[in-house]
Amino acid sequence: MSATATATALAFTSTPNSPKLTHFITRNTNLIVFNSTLLPTCRISSSLKLQSLNHFFFRIPHQHGSLRRPSKPFSSPVMEWQDCTVKMEVDVPASVAYKCYSDREAIPRWMPFISSVKILEDKPDLSEWTLKYKAFGRDIEYSWLARNMQPIPNQKIHWRSMEGLGNRGAVRFFPKGPSSCLIELTVSYEVPQLLVPVASALQPFLESLLRRGLERFATFVTTY
Repeated sequence: MSATATATALAFTSTPNSPKLTHFITRNTNLIVFNSTLLPTCRISSSLKLQSLNHFFFRIPHQHGSLRRPSKPFSSPVMEWQDCTVKMEVDVPASVAYKCYSDREAIPRWMPFISSVKILEDKPDLSEWTLKYKAFGRDIEYSWLARNMQPIPNQKIHWRSMEGLGNRGAVRFFPKGPSSCLIELTVSYEVPQLLVPVASALQPFLESLLRRGLERFATFVTTY
């Protein structure tokens, strides 16, 4: 909300016996004063251009005679992000693990909280994800559109969300020998507003889910 019309404004000088002005607003270029009576000393200044609502709210301290400057504009709180990293050794070569993990639509078969992944036919680097899980006494469900970034074959897969639940992450594959490799999965995510009250418990809970997912992947990949 903003007001750009030219309005008549009042500049007040307070005395110890003056009532306290709490706030005022303008509407249709008329000045309306709330919670105040006329002050002993005032002067009228016309053609004062009011820029935004942030300039409308200020107060005159009861004990001082000078006018305080408007406070800084209100800003929304920054959403909290958390990071989780889990590692798992699997008994297949890195190339096999990489190929299996690259099959995004198969991920719900082994990741416990992912219910569906659908690759867009006309844009195969984009995919729609749905998360469903019951935790913290709630039925949790979120969705997002993710873009797979340029991979490094047999070494790294990484992505970032474009819409919906904010998240990004990477999977790295480290050969441990001719027939095994180490998988490192890192996920960063924006804590949903619904789960802010349990944010401190969310990170270790998700780490346990990711670890369980990699354990299931270790079995799934041997039959892939």
